Amino acid sequence: MTTLAPLPGIRIGHWQDLDALTGCTVLLPEAGSMRAGVAVGGGAPATRETDLLAPTATVQEIHALLLSGGSAFGLDAASGVMRYLEERNLGFDTQVARVPIVPAAALFDLDLGSPTTRPDAASGYAACLAASSEETREGTIGAGTGAVVGRMLGGPDGRTKGGLGLATAPEGAPARIGVVAAVNAVGDVVDRDGTVIAGARQGTAFLGAAALLRGGAPRPTAPTERSNTTLVAVVTSARMDKLALTRLARQAHDGLAMAISPVHTAFDGDIVFALSTGDDETDPITILALTVELVAMAIRRAVWAATGAGGVPAARELGGEEPPHS
Repeated sequence: MTTLAPLPGIRIGHWQDLDALTGCTVLLPEAGSMRAGVAVGGGAPATRETDLLAPTATVQEIHALLLSGGSAFGLDAASGVMRYLEERNLGFDTQVARVPIVPAAALFDLDLGSPTTRPDAASGYAACLAASSEETREGTIGAGTGAVVGRMLGGPDGRTKGGLGLATAPEGAPARIGVVAAVNAVGDVVDRDGTVIAGARQGTAFLGAAALLRGGAPRPTAPTERSNTTLVAVVTSARMDKLALTRLARQAHDGLAMAISPVHTAFDGDIVFALSTGDDETDPITILALTVELVAMAIRRAVWAATGAGGVPAARELGGEEPPHS
């Protein structure tokens, strides 16, 4: 599949601190608002405003989506996104004020770089100012700046750098779909055949997190070994309501299962947002089939595009070969 085309109807903006090794990523709809659904698969999510995305909730559209580092502290960056939107008169009309609806989710990166520097309101505002429909950078950027994968052994010597990845459906596909993934998993990132691309390692050799567990290896116990999370946003130009988007988000977790092993652990806050930015008429089954593959692709791209930081090397720096399906 062709990759790195702009996401349909979306401007992407990043803020990052390469010294503190944290950052955030904002998705802004070019039309000013978009429909959204969400599905949480992991046991330790850090989220904001996700209840509003339930099909039974009153609000039907959101005005931005924030993916952030900084653990729960990083959710503060959504305040800056709200300020940016309010200045542009975007938000849910309450008759007395327009209230921007900005769902957000955060991943844990406090143990790489500085634990006291986290994305805040100024960071979220800066990410909005930087947003562009042509933004296609990947790797150690935005919400993926402080991400790592393969925490089974604990400490930087046993991990591999995570990051931010993108994937889009090829030109001529029956639907316009794009995915952004910030990958910070307790498990390994694997290729289609199960080959580990990035994860728990000893030196330059990947050990296989799932194999370690099957062999009776002790599970992570230290707090910093148990704090992870992969954040995914699926964007389509197809017209879908909140119920359909909720189903899409739920089923898109299959893409995480294809690319991360083990996935959805009690120590991951894995979450998928599904966003509809247009009115194209497309078969939902076609959208689902494309989405699952694209989610897996974006996750693999995230770790392959990453650069080492904070003493944690990236997959490409360990002498591996680029996965054929990325």
